[in-house]
Amino acid sequence: MKRLTIFSLTCLFSMGAVFAQQGVTQCGVPTGQPKFPLLTYQELPDPTAPSDKEWAAVTSTQVSWGTTDIRYAKHQLPQLKKQQTVSLKGWRGERVNAQAVVWTGVELKDLNFSFGDFKDKKGNVLPKDAFTGGFVRYVMTDELNKDGRGACGHRKSVDYDSLLVADPIDTNLKTMALPVRTVQPVWVQCWIPQSATPGTYRGELLINDGSRLLQRLNLEITVSPRELPQPSEWAYHLDLWQSPYAVARYYQVPLWSQEHFDAMRPLMKMLADAGQKIITATLTYKPWNGQTEDYFDTMVTWMKRADGTWAFDYTIFDRWVEFMMSVGIDKQINCYSMVPWELSFQYYDQATNSLQFVKTAPGEAAYEEMWGAMLASFSKHLKEKGWFDICAIAMDERPMEVMQKTLKVIRKADPDFKVSLAGNYHAEIEPELYDYCIVIGQDFPEEVRLRRVAENKRTNYYTCCTEAHPNTFTFSEPAEAAWMSYYSSKKQLDGYLRWAYNSWPLEPLLDSRFRSWAGGDTYLVYPGARSCIRFERLIEGIQAHEKIHILRQEFEKKGNKAGLKKIEKMLAPFHLGSMPEIPAAVTVNRANQILNSF
Repeated sequence: MKRLTIFSLTCLFSMGAVFAQQGVTQCGVPTGQPKFPLLTYQELPDPTAPSDKEWAAVTSTQVSWGTTDIRYAKHQLPQLKKQQTVSLKGWRGERVNAQAVVWTGVELKDLNFSFGDFKDKKGNVLPKDAFTGGFVRYVMTDELNKDGRGACGHRKSVDYDSLLVADPIDTNLKTMALPVRTVQPVWVQCWIPQSATPGTYRGELLINDGSRLLQRLNLEITVSPRELPQPSEWAYHLDLWQSPYAVARYYQVPLWSQEHFDAMRPLMKMLADAGQKIITATLTYKPWNGQTEDYFDTMVTWMKRADGTWAFDYTIFDRWVEFMMSVGIDKQINCYSMVPWELSFQYYDQATNSLQFVKTAPGEAAYEEMWGAMLASFSKHLKEKGWFDICAIAMDERPMEVMQKTLKVIRKADPDFKVSLAGNYHAEIEPELYDYCIVIGQDFPEEVRLRRVAENKRTNYYTCCTEAHPNTFTFSEPAEAAWMSYYSSKKQLDGYLRWAYNSWPLEPLLDSRFRSWAGGDTYLVYPGARSCIRFERLIEGIQAHEKIHILRQEFEKKGNKAGLKKIEKMLAPFHLGSMPEIPAAVTVNRANQILNSF
């Protein structure tokens, strides 16, 4: 989803014979390794060399806890006070994170880490499988947002005068070499079991070079008596758009083959574990005019018979929906788009035995005839599958007048169809929309929001390339990803939408830059089912939103006005325009401390 569709030619290149055996990034930079790595890979060279003066005093290996609020540069001496112990707090069922930092004046040949036992004073134990760790890897990003004006639009060459930033979390890599004068963060997560006994658990993170112990870092985890449900049960309405097409290209497997579904499963399971509610499905060819590296195709085959009538095949749509449901994403299906950006619709023409396009727009007879037939057929099919009640005809960023004409076609075909829109707020069409997601910075009138709650409708907001802060670019401050859900809580909205979960550029593990939008704008996770700092901090915010939701319900039921007032006071500092003067980390950390005091 973009509010600008300007397409820059800056990074377009020919995939000639010179690049046949090795990868090349979106900007035409050869990677020096095979295309589309999955298991192991080499990061791109850091444009910033280590400073001899800065590193002169570092003659050994140093290890300390850092903070999850900082992306530690690969070759810049970390500015941190050495910390031996870090303390985390969380509810049962919550994921809590920490980040350790290794920096070295000597070469390490076999850097690795492990966890000790975590026990409380009574001998209760947090199980080993509650803990995961991964080396934080480095990816190239740009500086498109350095003027604070957002990150949409035409590229200039200076915009690619870029830097290497910490983001991917590689849990597949168990050991690595660390050259001299290099920084290596380690991401640590504990997913507290719902069955855990409340109390404070103490254990260790052991950092080693081969079998040689470099440092023991103490980790304390205080488990609250309160409980967070399983992600599938969260009230939070998370809508990160999925791209099956990017997975097929990157993994080099046939589209919709068993190999394709096998490749997607761990990626989509990560999304389900983040609380995702919505399946992104496409009813038309190129609904967004191919603005991503891998354009979205139609999941429905449109056929115009020789007699002029329409027929539709839902085989691919059904397989995709059933697959997503099998990983736990099964609350809603958003089907895009009756109003694609180019207003061009592809179909198979039986009379000529060829693919054809028709250009037509809402309000025209051809549009109403074509979509009337499709929606009548689609409605029948969805009811046969038992999916009608969870399906929404979805559009994004379309003008109000266009939406009004489109809604007439939908209602004529089946008045009970749910409709979803991500775009500007329009009071005129709001009552018609089941799932309404507006631009951050706009507001639903309070009486409208309350009515929508009573009607069990979904009410959210989104960010895209336009917002300088908060955002989830690869150069964004990590805490901004968490900030957004606190903001949603303050506005008492249902959740958050971001336009792409995995619309990868050419080499996403190495280079997050992409044509007309800032680095990382098109994706939140990496190939190989790798999470990242942005995604984990996003989940942190989602969990906070869910905790606030639970507390509000409890306090309202018990008439705890003091508790409700404390929540509102906690959320008061979350207002747009405060960043970057007040860093997101300051606001988020203060709120998290209060939230964990309930």
